Amino acid sequence: MAGSQPLPAPGSSSSAYRQSNGRSTTQRSFGRPEPQDNGFRPTYPAGQAWPTAQPDYVPPPPLDWHQQQARAYTPAPPEKRNKIISLAAVIALLIGLVAGGGAAVAVVALDKNSVDDSGPEIGTGADPKIKTGSVSAVAQTLLPSVVQLKVEGADDSNATGSGFVIDGSGHILTNNHVVAAAADGGSIQVVTEKGKVATARLVGRSPAYDLAVVQVFGIDAPSVQFGESAKAVVGQDVVAIGSPLGLAGTVTSGIVSAKNRPVTAGGEGEISYINALQTDAAINPGNSGGPLVDMDAHVIGVNSAIATVRGAEPGASGNIGLGFAIPIDQARRTAQQLIASGHASYPVIGANVDMQFEGGARVSEILPKSAAQRAGLRTGDVITQINRQPVDTAEALIVAIRTHQPGENIRLVFERGGKPREVTLKLTAQEG
Repeated sequence: MAGSQPLPAPGSSSSAYRQSNGRSTTQRSFGRPEPQDNGFRPTYPAGQAWPTAQPDYVPPPPLDWHQQQARAYTPAPPEKRNKIISLAAVIALLIGLVAGGGAAVAVVALDKNSVDDSGPEIGTGADPKIKTGSVSAVAQTLLPSVVQLKVEGADDSNATGSGFVIDGSGHILTNNHVVAAAADGGSIQVVTEKGKVATARLVGRSPAYDLAVVQVFGIDAPSVQFGESAKAVVGQDVVAIGSPLGLAGTVTSGIVSAKNRPVTAGGEGEISYINALQTDAAINPGNSGGPLVDMDAHVIGVNSAIATVRGAEPGASGNIGLGFAIPIDQARRTAQQLIASGHASYPVIGANVDMQFEGGARVSEILPKSAAQRAGLRTGDVITQINRQPVDTAEALIVAIRTHQPGENIRLVFERGGKPREVTLKLTAQEG
């Protein structure tokens, strides 16, 4: 576990999970079970009784029919309180589905040989060649490639989410937290836009990046074409597609609100650190794993997380214009590794950092024979920059490191005894 002291479990009374600025850091999982509403029927106004059964009689809808339907789609409250984690100078957000207490194992880890990232070409479907650049044109092009996932675990847990076809072999990219319930048994059902249902096999998953690949043979759906998330600009128009609250084939639009948001997702030993694209396109539980698309119908991100208002009743809140997507540049590399070997790697320096410290990333432990040890880092050093990018928290350092690849050289600026120093080290690989 990283950090000198583990954090208490989210949802506890610890002040480490509180903040004073009034914003919520609660994350809602997009892999929550669909609400099972077997008894919903409209409520009629006072004095208007439910009509008695008559042949061929169809009762008129009440005036508040739409509001009642909306309430019927509200997910059931989870058994536990929303999990909360404090925000530092940079935003670090937590997805509720696999959230867990304790400090994260992050930039840490023993040195291992790099996992071969050579793999099949993905995200090279037919060029959409959108002429109008309208939301309707993008939706018409991408909807056939987006699927709904229904997951049942061996422990009777279940989840729903979204995914999209990335090659001609039926590989589908989604979030790890959507399919995690079926990692040790269970089933994954894929539903296409045309309503065809097929059983998928889990090819591989990466908790480190909250990504997973499943495969369906003979699926009648075209593959998407990837764009370049590095070229995305703040303010550009985007479209999100998925199955929020189980409503398959839902399309929403917005803009890229920000780039390089450090987002912490996961839990229960599966912590993901994402250098996310932020968007105000409406994203809700069930959108997880669906594509974030530019106006040329190229996928630039994988929708993964949302923020919710602090103090909202469990299960009663949804999109507030703060959604986060994994950049497709990272997702492409990870998906290729998963398809090629069933495993994926992420870069590490071989040091633990204090997850409660602010004002930089304070090293709490140096692992033996690691890149950090070879570079001369010591316990107590406070890392403040990586490749001239400011580092305010441990989460910011971890996310910045994971934008690179094993084998790359990075330059760290750190303070020791109040004096700044610099060091260059080569990133090593950790599987996960």
